[in-house]
Amino acid sequence: MLKSVLLIFLGGGLGAVVRFLIGKFSTQFFETNFPLGTLVANVIACGLLGLFVYQFNMKLDANQKALYLFLVIGFCGGMSTFSTFSVETFELLKQGNITFAILNLAISIGAGIGALVMLFKQQ
Repeated sequence: MLKSVLLIFLGGGLGAVVRFLIGKFSTQFFETNFPLGTLVANVIACGLLGLFVYQFNMKLDANQKALYLFLVIGFCGGMSTFSTFSVETFELLKQGNITFAILNLAISIGAGIGALVMLFKQQ
């Protein structure tokens, strides 16, 4: 149990750092009120999640289970940012940026699900 928690903790920390770096990178190169960094991090995390789940879509031995915990639950969980996405969308609504709020909802959900569908279609 402790090993599983440690793997998830390490993967989640790495995913959170990657999410942070994507956010910093996006604000350095794109000046916008739209939460682009969160959108990009969520789409990448969804795509990776689909890829990892597809790869582990078999009976897992002990090493594969450890990698699953680290990558799927830890890294992708730490990198995906639904709570941040929710807060940023709410802030857009509070600021009266209804168009950006709706775009953020539609693109985030559509692209995230689209990334999963595209990966699973390749089976």
